[in-house]
Amino acid sequence: MAAHLARRLLAEFTGTALLVTAVVGSGIMATRLSPDDVGLQLLQNSTATVFALAVLILVFGPVSGAHFNPVVTAADWWLHRGRPGAPTLADVGAYTVAQAAGAVGGSLLAGAMFEVPLGMSGTVRDAPNLWLGESVATAGLILLVFALARSGRAAVAAPAVGAYIGAAYWFTSSTSFANPAVTLGRAFTDTFAGIAPASVPAFVAAQLVGALVGTGLVLALYPAAADRAAAATASTTRPLQRRPV
Repeated sequence: MAAHLARRLLAEFTGTALLVTAVVGSGIMATRLSPDDVGLQLLQNSTATVFALAVLILVFGPVSGAHFNPVVTAADWWLHRGRPGAPTLADVGAYTVAQAAGAVGGSLLAGAMFEVPLGMSGTVRDAPNLWLGESVATAGLILLVFALARSGRAAVAAPAVGAYIGAAYWFTSSTSFANPAVTLGRAFTDTFAGIAPASVPAFVAAQLVGALVGTGLVLALYPAAADRAAAATASTTRPLQRRPV
């Protein structure tokens, strides 16, 4: 059991690190390739993130569920608490630590690859409309992940989640961080994808609100599907109880 947990934590650490590396690294590359066109920079950044996220879910999903996101992990615990094999709060805590550490490591790795000096971000993101954008983005993400699980369509999670995040880059005012660990990691880079450390707490609070809304929508829209989902889970669904592969 301990070895199985260690494998899952390694998958969450590595997957989250590579996700943030993709987000930050593509942002740096975009500003160098298109220094005078912010719209094109965002297109390049979002496109790289879409493909990277889909691939990472495919790679790490069978091992850990490919959460890469503390609010997905917390929602998984809440929605399945009390059921046989459901994740525990200790599992949630361990996943969250691995995800946060991976996010910071991924940000530093991207900076090292592009020879960007170490430093915290100076990009302030503290407007209420940005917090609203984060709540919307996170609510949609939670709804998508667990709607797929409860309707037996978890096999399409990789392209679906990648597509949603890519779209949310553009339809939310905050460009859809939708992830407390990724938000923390992006504070460690003073580049296109960065967020000032002082802006992180409000972003995370908005993401938690969004997670609550998304979880409520899952329960309202899919109230009787939980038992069926247990037999159909894969990738980003109920991963903490998966058997070793």
